Amino acid sequence: MHIAIVSTHSLSSDTPAIARELGRGHSVTVYTRTSSAIKGVRVERVPAGPAGELSDSDLLPYISDFSDGLKRCWRRDRPDVIHAHSWTGGLAAIAGSDGLGVPVTQTFHHDDVPSAPERRLERAIGRQARAVIAACAGEESELIRLGVPRRNIAVVPSGVDVERFRRQGPAAPRGERARMLHIGDSGAAMAIGALASVPGAELLVAGGDDATLARLRILAKEKGVEDRVGLLGRVPHASMPKLIRSADVALALAPSAPTGMAALEAMACGVPVIVSATGAHLDAVVHGVTGFHVRRPAEVAMRMRQLLGDRTLRTALAFAGVDRARSRYSLERVSQELIRVYENVCA
Repeated sequence: MHIAIVSTHSLSSDTPAIARELGRGHSVTVYTRTSSAIKGVRVERVPAGPAGELSDSDLLPYISDFSDGLKRCWRRDRPDVIHAHSWTGGLAAIAGSDGLGVPVTQTFHHDDVPSAPERRLERAIGRQARAVIAACAGEESELIRLGVPRRNIAVVPSGVDVERFRRQGPAAPRGERARMLHIGDSGAAMAIGALASVPGAELLVAGGDDATLARLRILAKEKGVEDRVGLLGRVPHASMPKLIRSADVALALAPSAPTGMAALEAMACGVPVIVSATGAHLDAVVHGVTGFHVRRPAEVAMRMRQLLGDRTLRTALAFAGVDRARSRYSLERVSQELIRVYENVCA
């Protein structure tokens, strides 16, 4: 099967890994505006607009150029199925495949709440695509409310590289204090606020630009925990397994969790998690089995104290987390589910 993956933006962290996994048994080509290289996968850059990353609104005037480029590519080398990412990729893929008889599948990536015009475009794309792939049950419900027919929706989660993110392996250096790690800057303020009620522990925050780190630094000082908070800024993804394995507890408290990737990577590394009760977290993290869902700041502090004070509980959650990540969310499992979706729409 020849699979065409279309992205008008830089690829999300798990897409290259999934593309490589799909490429083990199928021909995969990634079509993108930006210069990208994926080991083991053919990447074709389709020029459209100025080079570099553009917002959706800035990209919109160049969608027709991108779709024309796709049409030229696909007339020369027709794929069997197309998988478009984001609504801008969906617009380009549907226009570029017009008249070719190639089924289009669609994944919407929602880091923020879409605007009303974006919602209208997503509704139109969702009704034209042969299948819309949701990352979790919550997204499936959103798509149904949007007007996408239930029969056209397939729930396929994001995949985690369980060979890179694994329990065994080197860990980053640490001191004597119990260590908690918040992955991502969104939601880190809640973790810093809770730290005041957890004496003796340290909190590292991986992620955030200079402005965000400045705000978090001020908050830590206001809470009297600045000596126990480490603000790491942006951490290369390749360095995250070592950092995660150095922690006793991992947190992901972002108010939006479209993929739940931070929690999945921590679980795969054998670290129990405390996560916001939203989005893909509700699917990925089994409450009380692989970690805990929290909805209020007071719950965060309570779960921090509970986990740091009970090594046996941490160990039990860690083993369950590894098992769930490897059995349900491995790249191999997720790619197999995507292939089934592709085969269904081709049939």
